[in-house]
Amino acid sequence: MVQPPRIPRPSHDGSAPVRVLTVAGSDSGGGAGIQADLKTMLALGAHGMSVITAVTAQNSLGVQGAWELPAEAVRAQFRSVADDIGVQAVKTGMLATAELVETVAALLAELPAPVVVDPVGVSKHGDPLLAAEALDAVRTKLLPTATVATPNLDEVAQLTGVRVESEDDQRRAAGAVLGHGPRWALIKGGHLPGGEAVDLLTDGTEEHWLRAPRHDNRHTHGTGCTLAAAIATYLAGGYEVPEAVAAAKEYVTGAIAAGFPLGAGIGPVDHGWSRG
Repeated sequence: MVQPPRIPRPSHDGSAPVRVLTVAGSDSGGGAGIQADLKTMLALGAHGMSVITAVTAQNSLGVQGAWELPAEAVRAQFRSVADDIGVQAVKTGMLATAELVETVAALLAELPAPVVVDPVGVSKHGDPLLAAEALDAVRTKLLPTATVATPNLDEVAQLTGVRVESEDDQRRAAGAVLGHGPRWALIKGGHLPGGEAVDLLTDGTEEHWLRAPRHDNRHTHGTGCTLAAAIATYLAGGYEVPEAVAAAKEYVTGAIAAGFPLGAGIGPVDHGWSRG
């Protein structure tokens, strides 16, 4: 595998690495959510910070329970980090409820940093992670804050009604997602048939088709979280959106290839694969 670029670490002059914030749920099994995001940020050379929106009881077999945090707890975490440490990019994941979506969207609207929105709707195992009544808040409040939105095909269908079965459908889906306000849409085609995993990145003018070999490995838990966190990390490091997404896809492709069994079900991708 091609080694993905890492964000240069500072010299020993007391300066800090780039700072990336994840606003997402906790995965007790360590494969997705906050845990995957922080591992990704560290692997790529950034300092990761977190705002936890929900706690899940989760393992390789699925999600056994989920508990949302109060909006005031989410707001306090965000303000603590942003007002003192500072944030150079943000990635959002599981937001669970309409109240939390609206709370986070209001905080992001005031932040002068790129935002990657992973509109998490269901887990790898099909467990719901977003209340149905929160979808409208995602469309009208959260997506307009996004520099890049990264829905998978199920999330595209949830948000827009567009069913993607081909690359032409990906283009239609991107247009529908962009209609809700993000600057760029990344329509992930990992669930389409074929020998390649094909993603479409577009801002409605430029199109970038990103292709990678499909690896015969069922241990892919955390793929979407990892990709979005990697994009945010590269944006924090000064990459333009197309370069950030391309580098992040390289990283997650290697992590999928190196995914390993854990427990009795679907294991996680390997966030540390590029370190050997």
